[in-house]
Amino acid sequence: MKHYIGAGNPMRAQFKAKAAYKAEHFAWSFEAGVGTITLNRPERKNPLTFDSYAELRDLFRSLAYATDVKVIVVTGAGGNFCSGGDVHEIIGPLTGMRMPELLEFTRMTGDLVKAIRACPQPIVGAIDGVCAGAGAMIALACDLRYGSPATRTAFLFTRVGLAGADMGACALLPRVIGQGRASELLFTGRAMTAQEGHAWGFFNALHESDALLKAATKVARDLAEGPTFAHGMTKTMLAQEWSMTIDQAIEAEAQAQAICMQTEDFKRAYEAFAAKRKPVFGGD
Repeated sequence: MKHYIGAGNPMRAQFKAKAAYKAEHFAWSFEAGVGTITLNRPERKNPLTFDSYAELRDLFRSLAYATDVKVIVVTGAGGNFCSGGDVHEIIGPLTGMRMPELLEFTRMTGDLVKAIRACPQPIVGAIDGVCAGAGAMIALACDLRYGSPATRTAFLFTRVGLAGADMGACALLPRVIGQGRASELLFTGRAMTAQEGHAWGFFNALHESDALLKAATKVARDLAEGPTFAHGMTKTMLAQEWSMTIDQAIEAEAQAQAICMQTEDFKRAYEAFAAKRKPVFGGD
């Protein structure tokens, strides 16, 4: 059996391929360890299509192996984040499908949220303007969310005759903003204002629209300079501990922290502290 270890191994090029990723159904850019996904159909407020759903899912799945990408920013073009599934390219065709096709679609949309949650890198959402339906679920799946005073977030599934239970909404949203508030939004489909979202913990902060992406990117770059292996461990434990007892969580964190104590970044931090300088982390 071959062991692919070290700078000369043939897997390294594949792991670093996402820096040069060529997106087909959205824009992708990469700089200083931060990959930026921009939903870019601004004339329609950046709706999703069958193809963009699938490509986003596949990109997030593959980012687990992209060691050059430390943090991901997700944003939208033209002053809006995402208006959800395209009415003509998704909603219309769905009305003519039978159950097996419908279930294939709904599982694919859920797989996008699962891929975002399972992606080890922190995901930072820069969410301006309209953020609705599937767009609201992509935002909800992010680890950190930054909005603008103009942001309106709507889980509007009931407005199109569907349940509020879509793409994990009934599991994720109550954990972020509380059961009562989530219930109201999922039953009514009304838009949550930016101010409500900030007060309720959906948004970490609000910035004016013209400063939003810059502020979110600054957070992402700061994270990218940190101990990225440890960041991945934090994200893993935040997800896994939802279903643990307190005793199980404490034991799981003991094991997770012992693993992190074996990293070079842990040693670098100690050496920097002893030398009274800022640590430079390498992610290993």
